Amino acid sequence: MIIEPIIKGVIARTAHPIGCQQAILNQIKYVQNEKPMTNGAKKVLILGASSGFGLASRISLAFGGATSDTIGVSFERGPSEKGVGTAGWYNNIFFREEAEKRGLIAKNFVGDAFSRATREQVINYIKSEFGGTVDLVIYSLATGVRPNPETGELWRSSIKTIGEPVIGPTINIETDTMEQMTVGSATQEEIVATEKVMGGEDWASWISILSDAGVLGQGCKTLAYSYIGPKSTYPIYHQGTLGRAKLHLHATADDINTKLADIGGTAHVSVCKALVTKASVYIPAFSPYILALYKVMKANGVHEGCIEQMQRLFSERVYGNLSTPIVDEQGLIRIDDWELDAEIQQQVDKLVDQITADNFTTIGDYAGYKTDFMQLNGFDLPNVDYQADINFETLCQMKP
Repeated sequence: MIIEPIIKGVIARTAHPIGCQQAILNQIKYVQNEKPMTNGAKKVLILGASSGFGLASRISLAFGGATSDTIGVSFERGPSEKGVGTAGWYNNIFFREEAEKRGLIAKNFVGDAFSRATREQVINYIKSEFGGTVDLVIYSLATGVRPNPETGELWRSSIKTIGEPVIGPTINIETDTMEQMTVGSATQEEIVATEKVMGGEDWASWISILSDAGVLGQGCKTLAYSYIGPKSTYPIYHQGTLGRAKLHLHATADDINTKLADIGGTAHVSVCKALVTKASVYIPAFSPYILALYKVMKANGVHEGCIEQMQRLFSERVYGNLSTPIVDEQGLIRIDDWELDAEIQQQVDKLVDQITADNFTTIGDYAGYKTDFMQLNGFDLPNVDYQADINFETLCQMKP
């Protein structure tokens, strides 16, 4: 069969396995050609390992100098009568294959990271087959729904403002159009639910369970990823439900630090730059900023994707000859420093003011924006024959 991209709004309904494989190989090649990471973690657990920053972290740690053995937890879907499966399913498979070629352990758990069963499986595997402990835990789960661990009732996140509604443009990738939308005001219930889903509570829960099970090694680090952005994005991001959840995430690092003190461990939040990810395309009124940012950072030679961000994070901010990660006055690791450079932001602001529904494809870097989105799902990658016949039965035999 020939696999064609099917996009509905900002959701990809198909993924291309060979394209996903090429994307993995491209990222591996990048980190192998960079200055190698030194003194990196050897045993790593990544929660949310199949795409975006989580996948890039895994690739960087395995192939960027540390030669880390990794465990990845993700919720993905394989091929079935419903379709070819998700990109993350194939990312897991091809990462594992490349890691094992180099003698590394790359264990994949495909399941609900919120469930007790998944946590028990991970802990049992660490104890029985992974050396007994881990020395780095990365929390990179991106989801809109989380079950209450006590009742099973679902909390659902809402991307809304706290205060007055905001009207702003958003991009429909399916139709290549920019449309105006209103971001409404969140209720108190929606604020709480978003904090429950996207804040730090589940991160803290994972660390507590791993600690109680005795599988966190001496000096174990844990990282979670966040975004702050410039003041121009504050109304929809920083001052909305997303921002409230991120503040909770940041505060959680302090609580986890207390939990890890006995083993000399640390918890930090790394603030990353704005990128096209499966999560970020859902953020309303955020698109013009990313279009302008991409264009300006590329013009200035400082644009980074997920893999570039993660290699710089681990090699220059977390590991190397550092006794502790490099942080700002709030204890945050800032890998968004190039994005928030004053000159970059000045140029971005000028460009955002020019973007309209009629010219966004040329004023901003829409081509780069859409290419990044397509490549997340295995499409639009150079050196991939998208007219080649894909054997569905062969796909069904592939396991993560």
